[in-house]
Amino acid sequence: MKSIVSRRSIVLFALTIAVSACSSGGSNSGGGAISGAIPIGVGIAQTSNVALLGQEQVAGVKIAEKYFNDNGGVNGTPIKIVLQDTAGDEQGAINAFQTLINRDRVVGIVGPTLSQQAFAASPIANNAKVPVLGPSNTAKGIPQIGDFVARVSAPVAVVAPNSVQAALKQNPNIKRVAVFFAQNDAFSKSETEIFQQTVKDKGLELVTVQKFQTTDTDFQTQATAGINAKPDLVIISGLAADGGNLVKQLRQLGYKGLIIGGNGLNTSNVFPVCQALCDGILIAQAYSPEHPGAVNKAFRSAYQAQFKKEPPQFSAQAFTAVQVFVEALKQVDTKKSLNEVRTQLNQTLLKGNYDTPIGQISFNPEGEIFQQAFYVAQVKMSPDGKTGRFEFLK
Repeated sequence: MKSIVSRRSIVLFALTIAVSACSSGGSNSGGGAISGAIPIGVGIAQTSNVALLGQEQVAGVKIAEKYFNDNGGVNGTPIKIVLQDTAGDEQGAINAFQTLINRDRVVGIVGPTLSQQAFAASPIANNAKVPVLGPSNTAKGIPQIGDFVARVSAPVAVVAPNSVQAALKQNPNIKRVAVFFAQNDAFSKSETEIFQQTVKDKGLELVTVQKFQTTDTDFQTQATAGINAKPDLVIISGLAADGGNLVKQLRQLGYKGLIIGGNGLNTSNVFPVCQALCDGILIAQAYSPEHPGAVNKAFRSAYQAQFKKEPPQFSAQAFTAVQVFVEALKQVDTKKSLNEVRTQLNQTLLKGNYDTPIGQISFNPEGEIFQQAFYVAQVKMSPDGKTGRFEFLK
């Protein structure tokens, strides 16, 4: 994806680079050695309609910062999480990544929140030879952006079909399927292709495909068209706010069948949106709070102590991204120049095996994650509709 940047933005960016170079005593953002705590950049959505997901990622990286510093940091040197807000669009991600690379001089970047943003911002980091770990970028093509781009979020092609299989297990009589997706979001478009192919592979009938925008709040037209097609199953690919509102309006208009939510709805922040009408949504998961392992037990305990609920997938994946950077940094000579540290870090992290909250993971040479365990959960709301939980299916 090519991003159009205004002339004014280019001028401002050039000035930022110049100031950064002067302040660091070098001609580029990679000159000089790291002094003090090792900065790990995090560029995620803290504002906009995407913040419902980004807030969970902030929680994950902050828990990781404390956990790893309490356990000695990187060979005795603490890490420092440097947060930049990407908001919910491509330009926000581009600005955040540029700031992290050129002003904050981070060794690597965790982010961004959306695949759509990754296609715009990750090439900037790749060109600067700054390693990126996508914590929630599951669309097709993310690792192929470049040699310095990897992800700890399993591709949608691996995860999404599990929820369709779970729906068929709950109701073997499903024949007709309606699909809804956010056409302005790269991940949702990638995910719906997988869902639609899975529907066909299972011998089911795709009775309607309805499009919407992630910024929409009124879904009456799409919901009515979907219900009129008489589906036994509805599949939604969108984000938490729009997806939750679509669920609510489908139920209010009388749809009573099963609903599958895509990865964008995989957050407890969707509960206040559709409230009691969230009940029963099926969502495939790349994380279970009950996964065994010392790191997950520590992460889960810290999250529960702070938020009084089970940790969600987006927090676990963000923690995992920081963990990969920390464990790889332990094998890197951090006293070298920043450019050398970034390059060695990228080479090292791709070779490692990691025992993380999401289980045992590793990477192929292209930066694609190998992950062993996946799950499906169903939303169970409390009788008053104000709180809920993800109940993992056996």
